[in-house]
Amino acid sequence: MLSALYPLVRPLLFRLAPSTAHELAFGALAVTEASTALRRLLGPAACTRDPRLEVRTMGLTFPNPLGLAGGFDKDARRPRSLAALGFGHLELGTVTARAQDANPSPNLFRLPEDRALVNRLGFPNAGAEALAARLCRVSLGVPLGVSIGKSRVVDVEDEPAVLADYEASLRAVAGVADFVVVNVSSPNTPNLRAMQRADSARALLSHLARARGDAGPPLLLKVAPDLDDDAYAALLAVVRETGLAGVVAANTTLSRAGLSTSAARVAEIGAGGLSGPPLRARAIAMVRRARAALGASATVIGVGGVSSADDVARLRDAGADLCQLYTGFIYEGPGVVADVCRALTSARTAARAPASPAPGTAS
Repeated sequence: MLSALYPLVRPLLFRLAPSTAHELAFGALAVTEASTALRRLLGPAACTRDPRLEVRTMGLTFPNPLGLAGGFDKDARRPRSLAALGFGHLELGTVTARAQDANPSPNLFRLPEDRALVNRLGFPNAGAEALAARLCRVSLGVPLGVSIGKSRVVDVEDEPAVLADYEASLRAVAGVADFVVVNVSSPNTPNLRAMQRADSARALLSHLARARGDAGPPLLLKVAPDLDDDAYAALLAVVRETGLAGVVAANTTLSRAGLSTSAARVAEIGAGGLSGPPLRARAIAMVRRARAALGASATVIGVGGVSSADDVARLRDAGADLCQLYTGFIYEGPGVVADVCRALTSARTAARAPASPAPGTAS
C-alpha cells in the first residue's frame, strides 16, 4: 500500500522546500509514533522479518540487513514509527554533547536528475542527553545505533576538549544504544574531517574505547568517501589497532563528478555533502577495502546510493554485513524497506530452488 501511494504524494512533497517536506513527513509520523495500534496496522510487512534475512553481528540480531542511516532522525523524534516501517535497524543522530542549531538556511537541496541530495545541516540537535532521555522510554524491537559527533563550538585543534566532548556524548547515549557510531567524517562541521588523520583518530578512538569499558556498546567509525587510498588504509589500521567493532562506509561526499544535474545548478547549490546514487560505486569500493583490511570478524556497514535489493546485494557481495539508506528513503518512500526485503527474499528463494530439468531429461 505504501509503495503504491508514495508516487502520488511525492510530486506534492517535491514542490515544497526539502526542509519543509521533511518536517511535514515528521508531522505525519507523529500520529503513529503515539499509537501502538496504528504502528501494528502500518507494518512491518512479514517479509522484513523473514528468518532468511537475519544478520548476526556485534552480538546483535538484525531482522534484515537494511537500516536507516544517521541524519534522518537526529533527535529520536520518531523511532517507533520508523521501526514500524520494517527497518532492520535504526541509526539515530548525529548528536553532540552540546545542543546546537542547524547551519544557516537553505541547507538541504534535491538533485532530482541524479536522485541525490546535498545537505550542509551541520549536526542540528538538542544534545546527546536529550536524545538519551527520550530513548530510555522507547522499545523498538530492532537494534538501535546512535551517531555521535563533535560540538561545533569545540576547536578541533584542542585535543583534550575534543576527547572530552565525544566522551560526554558517548556516556550520555551508552545506556540506550545497542551500538554507537563515531562520526568524524561530516563535511559540514568545520575541520571535522581532520579527525580522520591517523594520529588524531588514534587519540580519539583509543580514548573512547577506554571510556566505553568492557560493558559498553560496540563502537563503529563512520568514514568519508573522499579519503585517498593511503589515508583510508591508515585509518582502517587505527580501527583495527584500537579494537573498534568496525566501520560505516561512507558518509556524504564533496565530489560533484559525473552528475546529470547542470553545472549551473550545482554551483548555485554550493557547499555540502552529496548523497545518493552518485556515491554508490565509491561506497562499494570502500566496503570492499574495509572487509579486506579488517577481516571477517569486523562489522562493516555499507551506505551510499542504496534504494533497491540490487544495491543491497552489491554492497553485501563486497563485504558489508548491513546496509543503510537515507536518500533512497526520500525518493522511494516509506514502502522501500518492504520492497527491498521482499525482493531479497525472492532472490534467496530462487537461488536455493532446484533447477528445472531440461526438456527430454529424466526428473
